[in-house]
Amino acid sequence: MSSPLLVRRWADLDAAARAAFLARGLDDIFDPALQASIAALVADVREHGDAAICRALERFDGCSVAPGDLRVTDAEFAAARAETPAAVQDAIRQAIDHSRRFNERALEHGDWRFDIEPGLMVGEKRTAIASAGLFVPSGKGSFPSVLVQIGTPAVVAGVPEIRVVVPPIPGSDGKVDPAVLVVADELGLRDVFRANGPAGVAALAFGTESIAACRKVLGPGSPPVASAQLEMQRHGVVGMQILAASESMVIADATADSRLLAADLLNEAEHGTDSASVLLTWEPEVIERVQPELVRQLAALPEPRRTMAAAAIGVNGGAVLVRDRAEAIEVANLYAPEHMQLATADDEAVLAGIEHAGEVLLGQHTPFSAGNYLIGIPATLPTSGYARVTSGVTALAFTKTISLARASAEALAVMAPAIVALADHEGFPAHAAVIHKRLDPQG
Repeated sequence: MSSPLLVRRWADLDAAARAAFLARGLDDIFDPALQASIAALVADVREHGDAAICRALERFDGCSVAPGDLRVTDAEFAAARAETPAAVQDAIRQAIDHSRRFNERALEHGDWRFDIEPGLMVGEKRTAIASAGLFVPSGKGSFPSVLVQIGTPAVVAGVPEIRVVVPPIPGSDGKVDPAVLVVADELGLRDVFRANGPAGVAALAFGTESIAACRKVLGPGSPPVASAQLEMQRHGVVGMQILAASESMVIADATADSRLLAADLLNEAEHGTDSASVLLTWEPEVIERVQPELVRQLAALPEPRRTMAAAAIGVNGGAVLVRDRAEAIEVANLYAPEHMQLATADDEAVLAGIEHAGEVLLGQHTPFSAGNYLIGIPATLPTSGYARVTSGVTALAFTKTISLARASAEALAVMAPAIVALADHEGFPAHAAVIHKRLDPQG
């Protein structure tokens, strides 16, 4: 069996080939036909509420649900406990505990103040957003880890109103994944609703008879779900565009264990045929050694995971050979992957140059699956290069800051000439007047 790994030499790629390698997934989100279809669905939910959600469930999920049955019942929560294996429930509790502790640390210095000049205090007060809508995918399988990843930070942040939308299990006629309900129960979240992905996003944004509107909507999803979140932003609802298409990059040198390297490349590759898994190295022998391991390990995967993983390393991703470590860092920052692992002789030296990545896992004892499930760091991360401008979901994503300042009379007097100069320059006499009246009470 020939190696499934697509090998590219960065120096041999022209500008168009490099752009194609870097721009993954975006065409799917911004496809005009998809955007038009999602806009129509969103408009239907906005106008017709629960009835539109039920129509979307019938059309896209093949299940018939009455408008009054969108909310998950207490009986379903109780049944979910009985249906979810004890080992999975224990793992969920461990994952929530680690995520909770990570996010509590992220918020430790939420409020701060300091004297920027004598007599002039500045600072910030951090507060939770008023409400959050969380989307948890369900179409391709059971993903309780997603609700751990986005629900725990929202709870830690202190968001007073949290609502969760989950598409029903395919072919179940409306049943919500029991493992997801166990996570919701552990987090104390009871506002859980069954709804199709894009329609559920619209419901969270606009509100319906059953689902109250939320000020921020987020959660990973397919291109239609991402497109719906983009549409919500057009209507003034803050969203986070996170594609479900998974992507990973491993930067490795000859010190890496090839057997583990192959396993790590296949980790995120098995998510789907739209996933991308990239090996980045400046040593050709790394590619040579990993290829037979990939052949063996890929053959051991069951279908359809084998086909998905083959696409991720043979069509969408593959190995990229660069000149040296410096060029590897340059290419990694251009790619800005969702998941990154470093498997080199000096991971800290490589990390020093990394500026754009959703997460960086240091060393081969820190595999992607550990980050995905249990370590506690964010695992719901920006994809398609969005790591260049945004971060993974932490408690900070569910908070905002209020700027604070207090000036003494002496500090204001020191600033006065500069304030007046700028006010006069910009033509705002009332801005200058508030200064003059404080410095000259008779003026």
